[in-house]
Amino acid sequence: MASVIFRSGRTAEKLAFQHASRILGAVQTQTQSQRHLSIHEHLSFGLLSEAGVSVPRYRVADTPDQAKAFAKELEEITKTPDVVLKAQVLAGGRGKGSWDSGLKGGVKLVFNDEEAKDISSKMLGHKLFTKQTGTEGRICNQVMVVERLYSRREFYFAIAMERSFHGPVLVGSSQGGVNIEEVAKENPTAIVKEPVDITRGITKDQAVFMAKEMGFSDICIDQAADVMMKLYTDVFLKYDATMVEINPMSEDSQGQVYCMDCKLNFDDNAVYRQKKIFDYKDWTQEDSRDKKAAEADLNYIGLDGNIGCLVNGAGLAMATMDIIKLHGGTPANFLDVGGGATSHQVTEAFKLITSDKKVDAILVNIFGGIMRCDVIAQGIVQAAAELDMKIPIVVRLQGTRVDDAKAIIGASQLKILACDNLDEAAKMIVKLSTIVGLAREAAVDVKFELPL
Repeated sequence: MASVIFRSGRTAEKLAFQHASRILGAVQTQTQSQRHLSIHEHLSFGLLSEAGVSVPRYRVADTPDQAKAFAKELEEITKTPDVVLKAQVLAGGRGKGSWDSGLKGGVKLVFNDEEAKDISSKMLGHKLFTKQTGTEGRICNQVMVVERLYSRREFYFAIAMERSFHGPVLVGSSQGGVNIEEVAKENPTAIVKEPVDITRGITKDQAVFMAKEMGFSDICIDQAADVMMKLYTDVFLKYDATMVEINPMSEDSQGQVYCMDCKLNFDDNAVYRQKKIFDYKDWTQEDSRDKKAAEADLNYIGLDGNIGCLVNGAGLAMATMDIIKLHGGTPANFLDVGGGATSHQVTEAFKLITSDKKVDAILVNIFGGIMRCDVIAQGIVQAAAELDMKIPIVVRLQGTRVDDAKAIIGASQLKILACDNLDEAAKMIVKLSTIVGLAREAAVDVKFELPL
């Protein structure tokens, strides 16, 4: 493979920038991961049952043989062989998803135990692809085997935190069991909202009002209102949830109200008092980098660009990403090392950033207040040596012990470009990342020599 040594103002730079607009002009969609804990449906059903809310009978199968056995067990209880198989994958739109096994749909009605075994074999150990999973898909490790209930009417109900109401709001609709976003778009009047006073809590009158507005039958209004109050008090508040979504909440043919499906999200800031809930987190459903970030106590979100960012403070991180975009670049991640990061955490942060093969350059932007710049510098030097980093690094340090930090970086003899001005640092990192990206496309090695 050929090599190009890059020095500022040289031919390599000029040739690279002849094609820069082609790459930088490409539209890249950044997919930001959800920052609230989400748990599997069968775990949500367990919490609802503990709160006294009616849900269908269900079992959780790890193997096709278990699915068959559970289907037979439910048949003996319900006196009907029909069961519903629900893939336990943390993604919306499961019903319309597709599998790498060729199966269509992540929620399937089956009519006997043999069919339960056959269909579950095409779910378990396979990846489901929906609009929310992207091209990576998500693995299915468990299947819910659920009794079939015959719904007379289906409704949508949710409790969510809403900024415009300064707190929680009850959301309901007579149109349940369908994509509620489409309902809201096509028929906004079909959505009922009722804010809840966070200090007073939900009242019986509010719950009854919601049940009536949603269209429950007269014989079910009090029952539906009772369910709503339990969902608010014994689930939403008790477990620090940010969202409780029931789609559908149903009246069955016997006049009973059931929560047929449930999605719960929880506030990550409540982890210290909700250990039981956060122990439910399924890392197989997450980006492996998210797990590594959590273990190192780092705030990390993978994006789709090619410029890695290491910053202290969420606000500064967002400002750094903005200025990269302003100068034509695209950030590869959001990474906030926080105010008390150690040298080890900085090293782990670099490992996270460089685990993304799309990263062509890294911008470090640290304002040392509580965070000491020399600690960051030590982490940078340690990471660069340990990872044998080949890509360019631009470092902008300001604040506590910044002179010590610069001395550490200088003594390391690493090829790291230091900038005191954030705007200049952003311009330089965009320039360098473009050159590296073009060189990679052309299968040419780029070597950088300082001073640039």
